[in-house]
Amino acid sequence: MNDIFKALNDATRREILELLKTKSMSAGEIADQFHMSKPSISHHLDILKRADLITAEKSGQFIFYSINTTIMEDVLQWILTFKK
Repeated sequence: MNDIFKALNDATRREILELLKTKSMSAGEIADQFHMSKPSISHHLDILKRADLITAEKSGQFIFYSINTTIMEDVLQWILTFKK
């Protein structure tokens, strides 16, 4: 759970998750949405992958990223355990 909260603690990573809510995207498509280097975006994607918040699937020479809704549902369920 610590990796998940570390990943969610960064605004850029939260923006990447917002982008992936509607469709899978390649790293290049994601990078085009930000004013930072591609290696920086790659670092953010790696952190999201390690936290299992996104999945990566290779298609030809491209890697497409998708949001992992299962882990998001698990996090939400955990947060709801604090409800009074």
